[in-house]
Amino acid sequence: MTWLVNGQPNTSVIASFSSNLDRTGILHWVYQQTFNMDEYVGLPRNHPESYHSYMWNNFFKHIDIDPNNAHILDGNAADLEAECDAFEKKIKEAGGIDLFVGGIGPDGHIAFNEPGSSLVSRTRLKTLAMDTILANAKYFDGDLSKVPTMALTVGVGTVMDAREVMILITGAHKAFALYKAIEEGVNHMWTVSAFQQHPRTIFVCDEDATLELRVKTVKYFKGLMHVHNKLVDPLYSMKEGN
Repeated sequence: MTWLVNGQPNTSVIASFSSNLDRTGILHWVYQQTFNMDEYVGLPRNHPESYHSYMWNNFFKHIDIDPNNAHILDGNAADLEAECDAFEKKIKEAGGIDLFVGGIGPDGHIAFNEPGSSLVSRTRLKTLAMDTILANAKYFDGDLSKVPTMALTVGVGTVMDAREVMILITGAHKAFALYKAIEEGVNHMWTVSAFQQHPRTIFVCDEDATLELRVKTVKYFKGLMHVHNKLVDPLYSMKEGN
């Protein structure tokens, strides 16, 4: 199974999974593959704010994944275009992405697919928007001169190829992006809206993130959740009984 999973805030990772829980209920990652969604250009791999460092320090070193199966774009590659093409090839060789798990920016961007990005884009080099640079400055001592201005990122089309998509949205500062994602049409200025056209997407959000939604919309989805729980709870009870 392949996943795209979250790295630093508003960063994501793609991963491939083929193993199950063992008899003790522990998930082993030794046969899993992950593909990080993006990486800054020109930032040393061992820099504390590189996504490579973040993922290894906060996730990979705590699980039994094979280091060769944790794929992260190289923002210092001699040929960045070739690096992006190779990344797309590795995803295909892994059998594609089974699950994308990611957050969004307040402007609705996925990975570093900033507003205006093509909705059929693939892994590529992107110039970061000033809003993104300003938002990321807090990770670089508030010094804008230290914030990378370019990054390698999977494209919207790359993510759309995932078999399933889970988007996590929390906080009032992302409420307008959620509104744009589900209540208005597909728009390349809000790249998260592309998932309206994905056959298996779920948005997971807190109450604050729904502040810009119509009351009717919130009640509708809460009603669906209530019905879903009534259908699923008996199945869990049967499983626990066994």
